[in-house]
Amino acid sequence: MAWFKRESKGITTSTEDKKEAPDGLWNKCPNCKRPLHYTEQVENQYVCHYCGFHLRIGSQEYFSVLFDNNEFTELFTNLKSGDPLDFVDTKKYSDRLKDTMAKTGLKDAIRAAHGTVDGMPLMVACMDFNFIGGSMGSVVGEKIARSIDYSIQNKVPFLMISKSGGARMMEAAFSLMQMAKTSAKLALLAQARIPYISLLTDPTTGGVTASYAMLGDINIAEPGALIGFAGPRVIKETIKKDLPKGFQTAEFLQEHGFLDFIVDRREMKEKLGSFLKMMAN
Repeated sequence: MAWFKRESKGITTSTEDKKEAPDGLWNKCPNCKRPLHYTEQVENQYVCHYCGFHLRIGSQEYFSVLFDNNEFTELFTNLKSGDPLDFVDTKKYSDRLKDTMAKTGLKDAIRAAHGTVDGMPLMVACMDFNFIGGSMGSVVGEKIARSIDYSIQNKVPFLMISKSGGARMMEAAFSLMQMAKTSAKLALLAQARIPYISLLTDPTTGGVTASYAMLGDINIAEPGALIGFAGPRVIKETIKKDLPKGFQTAEFLQEHGFLDFIVDRREMKEKLGSFLKMMAN
């Protein structure tokens, strides 16, 4: 016998009385496809508690994960990209910037802030993939350069969190210049004997990988992150050979000597704190 029996027939709910779940309350793990509640994501630092898959997150989430008590001071907030070439593809670049700013609430694909991590002072620049694919334009290069200047002036270690589809070609040579600009600034940081930590997240590709992302005193990646220069399809068509299994994953790169460590996001703050304390002593 059924434990529940419906006594009334034809029960309906009027449209105005229906309750809709708020946007962002639930998410689905891209790997195991299981539903994830927002509060569970926050508690588990945006890592799937079923399969350990690291969800893509932005600067706001990384700052909350890393900075003590989520307390930090954001710098260089007034920088915005220009349109020096009056570039147009499917829409004007200037319009694309305005639309993306309104959609994401960001000024560009990077934010810079300083605070403490496990009690140790740290300057952090973090990229946002939601802003035109985390593409590297003039503002990205300038914020990284200014962050490095801050680290040198205040003798504070610098952490760069990369998440990018590569150079922002709507700015053409202005974008490509940032590769040399940021690399030169990192050389000054090295001369000042100030630690530079590079954290590569999913995805880190193109000119970002070819410049500052791979120049860390210590290069760290999150598990399963896609890291490379050109895409696998382009490489395969160029060399006319099948690529190894797991090519361009963080695990493959560590095996071949491009990375020092792969660190679970839930352990990242502790690992960074240990490294900073070791370097301070």
